[in-house]
Amino acid sequence: MESAIKTVVTQFLGSARGKENMDSKNFQKLVKNQLGNILSGSENSSAVKDMMKGLDDNEDGKVSFQEYMKLVGYLACQLSEQRAQGQTSTANGE
Repeated sequence: MESAIKTVVTQFLGSARGKENMDSKNFQKLVKNQLGNILSGSENSSAVKDMMKGLDDNEDGKVSFQEYMKLVGYLACQLSEQRAQGQTSTANGE
């Protein structure tokens, strides 16, 4: 788990290029390159822009680490639910 947390932080810092926030271009690259396998629409730049707007609580046009963590948390919850449903289906013989 420690390595997963380090990876989440490292990915943000690398994408933000040493700044406190990620701009739209770098956020799009992060989503496309790092989340494409678990996030549908990651290839659609319009969908990613809409996602960024939804994360951008202070409406500064950038994604802070805290805003980024909302996305990570959401994706983790979705993945957990999918896995739990898969295990329930298997346990019930479905």
